[in-house]
Amino acid sequence: MSGLVFGCIAPHGGLIVPGIGGADGRKAQATRAAMEELGRRMAGYQPETIVLVTPHGHPVDDAFSLLNTARVAGAGRSVSVEFRVDKELNLAIAEVGQRLGVPVARLSRGAPDDPSTCLPLDWGAVVPFWFMGRTYAPPPRVVVACPDRDLDLALFPRFGEAVRRAAEERGRRIAFIASADLGHAHDPQGPYGYDPASAEYDAAMCDAVRDQDLGRLLHLDMDWVERAKPDALWQMLNLHGAIAGQGFWGELLSYEVPTYFGMLCAAYEKR
Repeated sequence: MSGLVFGCIAPHGGLIVPGIGGADGRKAQATRAAMEELGRRMAGYQPETIVLVTPHGHPVDDAFSLLNTARVAGAGRSVSVEFRVDKELNLAIAEVGQRLGVPVARLSRGAPDDPSTCLPLDWGAVVPFWFMGRTYAPPPRVVVACPDRDLDLALFPRFGEAVRRAAEERGRRIAFIASADLGHAHDPQGPYGYDPASAEYDAAMCDAVRDQDLGRLLHLDMDWVERAKPDALWQMLNLHGAIAGQGFWGELLSYEVPTYFGMLCAAYEKR
C-alpha cells in the first residue's frame, strides 16, 4: 500500500537522547520510552520515505521550504544522522502544493544532480530521526520541511494534504513526523519565563489528541498561543491535513514537563 502509512507527533529536546540529557534527561524517561515506541511502530510499517516538518530548519519567507540536496546530515555531541533525500517526492510535493495553492520552495546547494551535495539538519530533525529512521534497514529516504509560521494558518493542513497526495501519486509509502515541543513558559527560571498559558496550551494539545480532533487547533486564540510560547501548533496542523479523512486514530503515548517546556508523543495509525 502506498501513501501515508504512519504519523506521529514527536518532541525534539536533546535531553531525551540517552547519554546526553544528564540530570534533565533523567526527568524525561517517559518521553524517551515513548520515542523508542514510536521508532518501533514506524519501523513496522517499513516506510520508503520519512517526511519530517521541523520548526527550526531552513525557513523561507512566505513558503514551506524543502531541503533538496542529495543528502542531509546533522550532528550534536554524541548524536549524528545522515539520509538520502527523496528528491522525486520533493518535486511531487511542490507540484501538488501548487495545485492546492500552497507555496513551496525547494532549497538546493551546488549542482542540482551532484550526489555529494548536502544540507545540514537542525535539532528539530536530528532528535526525532535518531529514534525514527536512523537504524532502519533498508534505510529510508527523507523529505525535510520547514514552514514560515507567519503564513495563513489555513495553509498548514493544506500542506500536509499535499504531502499525502504527492505520496499517493508517486506510489510512495511514507511516514510523517510532526516535530514539535509544546509550551516553553513553564518555569520562571527558564529562558521564556513563566506564563500559565503554557500549561493551559499543553492541556489543550493533549485533549485534541485524545479527542481525535487536531482540526480544532485552527481556531485557537493566537494571542494566547503567543503567551504559551510553543513551537508545536504549525506542525501539528500539517499532520492534521495529512491524516484528515484517512481513518487514522491518534494515541497519546506520553506527556511531561521535565524542564521549562512540555513534550508530547502521539502515534497515528489506521484503525
